[in-house]
Amino acid sequence: YKVNIGDKSYTPPEISAMILQKLKADAESFLGESVTQAVITVPAYFNDGQRQATKDAGKIAGLDVLRIINEPTAAALAYGLNKDSDEKVLVFDLGGGTFDVTILELSDNVFEVLSTSGDTKLGGYDFDRAVFDWLVEEFKKENDIDLSKDLMASQRLMEAAEKAKIELSNMQETSINLPFIAVGEDGPKNLDVSLTRAKFDALTADLVARTMGPVEQAMKDANVTAKDIDKVILVGGSSRIPAVQATIKKFVDKEPSKSINPDECVASGAAIQGGVLVGEVKTDLTLLDVTSLSLGIETAGGVFTVLIPRNTTIPCTESQEFSTAVDNQSSVEVHVLQGERKMAADNMSLGKFTLTDIPPAPRRVPRIKVTFDIDADGIVKVSAKDMGTGREQKIVIKSDSGMSKDDIDRMVAEAAAHAEEDKKRQETVEVKNKADALLYQAEKSLEDLGEKVGEELSSKVKSSIDKLRTAIDGGDRDSITKAVEELKDPLYEMTTAAYRKDDTPPAENVEAQTEE
Repeated sequence: YKVNIGDKSYTPPEISAMILQKLKADAESFLGESVTQAVITVPAYFNDGQRQATKDAGKIAGLDVLRIINEPTAAALAYGLNKDSDEKVLVFDLGGGTFDVTILELSDNVFEVLSTSGDTKLGGYDFDRAVFDWLVEEFKKENDIDLSKDLMASQRLMEAAEKAKIELSNMQETSINLPFIAVGEDGPKNLDVSLTRAKFDALTADLVARTMGPVEQAMKDANVTAKDIDKVILVGGSSRIPAVQATIKKFVDKEPSKSINPDECVASGAAIQGGVLVGEVKTDLTLLDVTSLSLGIETAGGVFTVLIPRNTTIPCTESQEFSTAVDNQSSVEVHVLQGERKMAADNMSLGKFTLTDIPPAPRRVPRIKVTFDIDADGIVKVSAKDMGTGREQKIVIKSDSGMSKDDIDRMVAEAAAHAEEDKKRQETVEVKNKADALLYQAEKSLEDLGEKVGEELSSKVKSSIDKLRTAIDGGDRDSITKAVEELKDPLYEMTTAAYRKDDTPPAENVEAQTEE
């Protein structure tokens, strides 16, 4: 993705690098020395591609990025640097355009993120807009002129609305005076109104109420109740709104902490983390962040197999062994995904890579070890290793189009809405996979043992095999389950008869031989 400015095209990391270069220059001017290292904070919902892009931007700006950390974690670090007690902390971050809630636990000098949630369509701008709409309506009633149709007037109104919102955090009433805001038939028109805090609260009551949804979700994900929360940290300028503070106070029955500056705490936390990393700040405090969405791969039948669940503490490494789907399969494609749905097609693809040169072998014999590794910056590396040959392929996920928090919220909501449907689809796929494994085994057994047991038993097994194949092709779970049960008895009977004929002990129940 690129954006055109003048006659040049720029990528998002290049634009971010320009901002970082300005910040770097400001810091150097203030300190009077060169600045070469940085800790950069990002929204908790940034995926691995966005984190990598942020790191790239830092490099373009001439910075050695020591660490990428989540904003709520940075805020909590600024709060908890000198805290000795064990606490569960709720970080309430109401910024200009988005709202985030994070639950953290401070215990034995370890700050661990338990969960994160939010609303990408809720922020200080929405409060400004509510005042803006009221001003437009008031002016229209008195002058029959719609100021929202005038771009210049709208800009002045939005600036006045934001200023009024800020003032009402410390005052009970404020005046909004905008001279020559419009021109009517009888000349220039002025806007001069008073806005009380009570009126402001009434205009924004629905917005304040919306903050509680993500709070409840974060607490649910963290498996805590309001009584478990020891402290509430406010982050973002709009968290100063009295009605917002009153609402969160009522919900958790605790006064929000005023010990840190909502506008500066994230930057302060990043500075502290930088000091820790270079050894200039002495603290035993350890940060443990979490993944925002589950990570895994696509397996047989299009199922999304999760290796690292959502809200897992990072850095982390997780491995699981898989195998081939057909005989003599020489390569496997590893499809890496991120999301909360049961089926691979319903989740976000992060990348694919292929492990080749697998020696010929019956299906399900090769052992392919897939390993996910997420570093402290939240950047994902995936590898697949053939345990027989030692051959290995790796991929570092670098998404070209980062996933927005809207995408994450949508995926989580869709997962909840389709949970029952997804579960049924997953169960059907699992039943088909088990049935396919049994079918494969039965066909090989019939080929190897059919002549030893006679025509009648062979025909019985063959008939059951045909029924199972038809059921699998039909895709109905109940029919497949019934056909599987109908095949097990004659198959067991055939293998038992064949082994007895050879004076060989009978095989264990066929269920133990089928793949899970």
